[in-house]
Amino acid sequence: MSSAPISIKFLDASDKNFHSDLEKALARDALVTSEVKNLVAGILGAVREQGDAAVVGYTNRFDNRNVSGMEELLVTGEQLARALGAIDQVDARALHHAAERIRAYHEKQKQSSWHYEEADGSVYGQKITPLTKAGIYVPGGKANYPSSMLMLAIPAQVAGVKEIIATVPTPYQEQNNDSNLVFAAAAMSGVSKVFTIGGAQAIAAMAYGTDTVPKVDKITGPGNIYVTEAKKQVFGDVGIDMLAGPSELTIICDGGTDPDWIAMDLFSQAEHDENAQSILITPDRQFIEAVTSSINRLLPGMDRQDIIRSSLQDRGILIQVEDLRQAARISNQIAPEHLELSVADPESLVDSIEHAGAIFLGRNTAEALGDYCAGPSHVLPTSGTARFFSALGVYDFQKRSSIINCSRDGADRMAATTATLARKESLQAHALSAEYRLKQKG
Repeated sequence: MSSAPISIKFLDASDKNFHSDLEKALARDALVTSEVKNLVAGILGAVREQGDAAVVGYTNRFDNRNVSGMEELLVTGEQLARALGAIDQVDARALHHAAERIRAYHEKQKQSSWHYEEADGSVYGQKITPLTKAGIYVPGGKANYPSSMLMLAIPAQVAGVKEIIATVPTPYQEQNNDSNLVFAAAAMSGVSKVFTIGGAQAIAAMAYGTDTVPKVDKITGPGNIYVTEAKKQVFGDVGIDMLAGPSELTIICDGGTDPDWIAMDLFSQAEHDENAQSILITPDRQFIEAVTSSINRLLPGMDRQDIIRSSLQDRGILIQVEDLRQAARISNQIAPEHLELSVADPESLVDSIEHAGAIFLGRNTAEALGDYCAGPSHVLPTSGTARFFSALGVYDFQKRSSIINCSRDGADRMAATTATLARKESLQAHALSAEYRLKQKG
């Protein structure tokens, strides 16, 4: 473990090349190389053609397993129940507390069907229907994430999904083990089946179905670049929630927060993965120096200091700005997954934020609280996709069908408009379809 001071990229927003330098430092496209795309395409094709055999082969190859069949990768309902019953009371209380808060938040997101009636008796509306089968991908490469199981499965359960299929690259242990917390979380949140597979092969199995893994309607959940690329490539054969890649945190701070707090917040994202990105934006140059000092002082005490060091040195950014308004504009350019507004008056700044997966207001609101038990799902858009994707929620597991019920008078009233526009588009049958229903034709 290195004890040398960390060198983190510094950018000054007043420099003429700042915006281009920032885009280079974000380096989002560079993470997904042609090699990654081709490898993922090969995995998807093999699973589609060979099914279970390919899933077993890739699991043994990539996850250092030694299994002979899919039955060894399926965690039964009885095993899930045993995992839940075996965890100690402290862990059980934490999982239950988190689950209660996540469920309470997402209950408020439930949508209802609605309709209205026009004067002529025509009725229009929207019908809300839950997905039949939802697939959730729970990451488990460099750490164990029972929180992700809760954050994915509970919104699906609240939405009314009939069958929730989960994949997680974490082997089930018959003896009580911390790794089994993810299976306890599955039992707690209504998951139907769990398969201990990960990577692109898990995405392929849920997208196309195998003899053992059901084909789902939609795949949700974060993962590494292989998982994200796989979701991108299967989209169309199956729905996806978003493109959720390596974790990101941007902090806007006015310089008034304890620099140790900010350093630890940056660590909290950096420890996920060497490709995770932690960014600090502040108008106070002395505060940047104070945070840098805190980083170097606190890092030796971190269990995952090598990952944190690599992440901060390769992907971290410290940005000096003129004022907080400029900080908000730069944050909108970044469109971060997580955004902390660690300032004296966060409410006055939040209206300036246009793109962010989740916004954490005030000095006391550490992003880590949102990762576990604040309530909103921590499954969020990354890599700038917060410009058009939203946080995962109940609405990701529900479909909306339009309802149109025309009365005789309503159909008559709209026929002329329909026929006129249809003929302008050279669609004669559309026009006649409407005109055949005119009252005088009856």
